[in-house]
Amino acid sequence: MTTTGAHQDATGTTARGWLWWGRRRSVALDVGLGLFSALECAVEGVAFADRTALPVPIGVLFGLIAGSVIVLRRRWPIAVVLLAIAVTPAEMGYLLSVVGLYTLAASDVPRRIIAILTGMSLMGTLIVSFIRVGQDVAASDLDDPGVWYVPLMSGFIAIGVTLPPVLFGLYIGARRRLMESLRERADSLEQELSLLADRAEERAQWARTEERTRIAREMHDVVAHRVSLMVVHAAALQAVALKDPQKAVKNAALVGDMGRQALTELREMLGVLRTGEGEQRGTASVPLAAVGAAAAAAAAAAAEVGPSLTEVDALVGQSRQAGMVVELLVQGEVREYAPEVEQTAYRVIQEALTNVHKHAAGAKVRVRIAHRDAEVAMQVENGAPDTSGAGGTGGADLPSGGNGLVGMRERVQALGGVFVSGETDAGGFRVSAVLPRG
Repeated sequence: MTTTGAHQDATGTTARGWLWWGRRRSVALDVGLGLFSALECAVEGVAFADRTALPVPIGVLFGLIAGSVIVLRRRWPIAVVLLAIAVTPAEMGYLLSVVGLYTLAASDVPRRIIAILTGMSLMGTLIVSFIRVGQDVAASDLDDPGVWYVPLMSGFIAIGVTLPPVLFGLYIGARRRLMESLRERADSLEQELSLLADRAEERAQWARTEERTRIAREMHDVVAHRVSLMVVHAAALQAVALKDPQKAVKNAALVGDMGRQALTELREMLGVLRTGEGEQRGTASVPLAAVGAAAAAAAAAAAEVGPSLTEVDALVGQSRQAGMVVELLVQGEVREYAPEVEQTAYRVIQEALTNVHKHAAGAKVRVRIAHRDAEVAMQVENGAPDTSGAGGTGGADLPSGGNGLVGMRERVQALGGVFVSGETDAGGFRVSAVLPRG
C-alpha cells in the first residue's frame, strides 16, 4: 500500500523486484528515515533505561528495533502507528509517530480507522506531555504558573505533534487520488477518441461506398436504357436502309434524339457530381462531414433533376418507336409523390423495359401503375421472347452486366418498399415493386 503518493512515472527509474517499493528513490527515502528513526530511538532508549532501571544496552536495542520499523510504513502503516503509540510512554519515537501518522493519513485506509488511530495517538501524546510538563514545572524554581498552564501546554504539544502530519497526509492522499482519477479519465478519453476516430473513418468509408454505388446505379440507368434503344434503332436502320429509305431516315433521327437525351442526362449527372466534389473540397478539414454533405447534396440534386412518373408515357413511347408492343395501364387517381419515390418508380419501369429489349426481343409488354392511398405499385410483365427474329432488335447484340435487377432492388428497398422479380408460367418475366407514398 503506497501512502506517500509516490508512483511510477515516466521520469522515475523503476526498480523491479524491490518488494513493495516502486522506485529506487522510495527505497532510499524509507531506509534513510529508518536510520534516523533508529538513531533517535536508540538515544532516547538510554534515558528510558535509566528511568526504568534496565541495562542501557537493552534500552538501546529496544530503541533501534522500534525506530527501524518505520521502513515498513508503506506496506503496513497501521502497524507503524500502533507501534508509535505503544512506545509513546517511553518518550521515544517522535519521528516514527510523525511519519507514521502522515503515511497513514495519505494511504487508502478507511477514514474511520485513521480517525481512531489519530485520536489514540493524540491522547497518548497528551497524557505523556501532561505528566512530563507537570514534572518539569514541579522541579523548576519558578513561581506557581497557574492551574491551566500544564493542561494548556500539554494540549499544544499533543496537537502540534499529531494533527499537522495527519492534515498534510490527508491533503497528499486526496491530491494523489485526484491525479490518478484524472490520469484514468485521460486514458479513457484517449481510448474513446481513438474509437470515435475509427468509427468516423468507417462511416466515411461507408458513405463513400454508398455514394459510389448510387452514382453507378444512376449511370447504369441513364446509359443502359438510352444506349439500348439506340442499338435497337441502329439495328433496324441497318436492316431497312436499302429497302425503305424513309424508314431508315426516321430511325436515324430517333437514334440522334436518343443520343441527345442520353448526353443531356449524363451532363446533369456530371453536374451533380461536380457540385458534390466542390462541397467536399470546401470541407476538407472534416472528412466525414464532407463525404456526408457531398452524398446528401448529390442525392438531393439527383432527386430534383431526375425523371418522374409523368414521363412514363414518353418512356413507353420510345420503346414503341423501337418496335416493342407495349400496353400501359394506370389505375387509381394520379397524385404527387416524394421526388425520390417518383424517380425510383420511373427507373424501375425504365430498367424493366431495357431488360425486355435485351433479353426478350419481340415480346409483348404490359406496364401497370396503381396509385393507392399510401403507396404506388408498378409492374412490368413481358411474354415469351419472339424467336423468329422479327421482334425488332434484329441483329442487335445487346450486352448485359447483370446489374439491372440488383440496382432496382437496392433502389426500392432503400425507400422501404418491396421488390419482386421472376419468370412467369408463360415463359416471360415479371418485375413488381411497391413504394410507400412518403
